[in-house]
Amino acid sequence: MTSPTTLTSRAALDGGGTAPTGADLGLLVLRLAVGLTMAAHGTQKLFGWFDGGGLDGTGQFFEFLGYPSGSTMALVAGLSETLGGLGLALGLLTPLAGAAIVGTMINVIVSAHWDDPFLGGFELPLVLGLAAVALTLSGPGRYAVDHVLPLPAQVREHRLTHGLAALALALVVAGVTLLIRN
Repeated sequence: MTSPTTLTSRAALDGGGTAPTGADLGLLVLRLAVGLTMAAHGTQKLFGWFDGGGLDGTGQFFEFLGYPSGSTMALVAGLSETLGGLGLALGLLTPLAGAAIVGTMINVIVSAHWDDPFLGGFELPLVLGLAAVALTLSGPGRYAVDHVLPLPAQVREHRLTHGLAALALALVVAGVTLLIRN
């Protein structure tokens, strides 16, 4: 039998219920930390902010990693990280924002850190990617823009199927992107 506390906690994770919970605040903190970190990495690629390489420098690095058209791939990665990160931070289209981060982190791990030891660079994209997976599956919690979007409830409310579909999309796009590397 399910207790009232369990029902309240589940409802709160989906943005419902009557009172905020620790899970709501925890998801907000996680979304802000992962989302803003990823957005900062994206702006390094797009604009050269925070000592980043900008599109030119990042494009050269992507060509070194074997990606065709490095500047185009830098743009795609920069937009994925910036928009996906901001989406996570705001709780806006959370499954798609999480998928953008997951797909990018898969590429980062395989192309740039695969041969690194666990504490030699591999761990940051792994933790960021797994945190994005967790947010994609759990939903954004109560404090999210997703809950005020003028969309039908079936689209606006988080469902596990939305998260699973978004992760499947991330895996397919990441796989195709890795296959086009030289």
